Amino acid sequence: MELLKAGPSPFVRKVMVTLHETDQLAEVKLRDVLANPFDPDPTLTAANPIGKIPALVREDGPTLYDSRVICRYLDARAGAGLYPESHVWETLTLEATGDQIMEAAVLMVYEQRFRPEEKVYDGWLDAQWARIDRAVAALNARWMGHLSGKLDAGHIAVGCALAYLDFRLPDRNWRKTNGALDDWFAVFAERPSMQATTPA
Repeated sequence: MELLKAGPSPFVRKVMVTLHETDQLAEVKLRDVLANPFDPDPTLTAANPIGKIPALVREDGPTLYDSRVICRYLDARAGAGLYPESHVWETLTLEATGDQIMEAAVLMVYEQRFRPEEKVYDGWLDAQWARIDRAVAALNARWMGHLSGKLDAGHIAVGCALAYLDFRLPDRNWRKTNGALDDWFAVFAERPSMQATTPA
């Protein structure tokens, strides 16, 4: 298998953490590609016509893309139990929450990176942050019991999302009114899989 990846993408990191947690990293070749939305790498668009990372190229089937699909596949392949049947809907919802935090954060980064400075729309940035702020508050208020349980795919998505906020949007300070989530993340961030995938 070959994983197409780029830079410090939180979606790539989510897959990388899953590879570490399921002990499959040695079975995957890692390949860096350009994921510029204006001029994506032909290797990437050949694998994923949308031109987004990550994409998992397989020898025994079609390429898989979208981090949720890839993580579900890797979990099934390893029999790791990251999507436990006993509470699969909660796990999937928590994973979706983490992914949507990542999506909003990436939109904020792209607004400032790819749009001319004079055209950056502060209202758009604030609207994306409002989405993130609501999601983080909901995690802190409603999901700590789940997050305190056995590791699943939801934990990985939320952990990678919060790490990305720290990496790209530290001045926004998601921690200020979310003490329980902050405490959880301090422990989660020390997992070997998270330490091994910390962006440079």
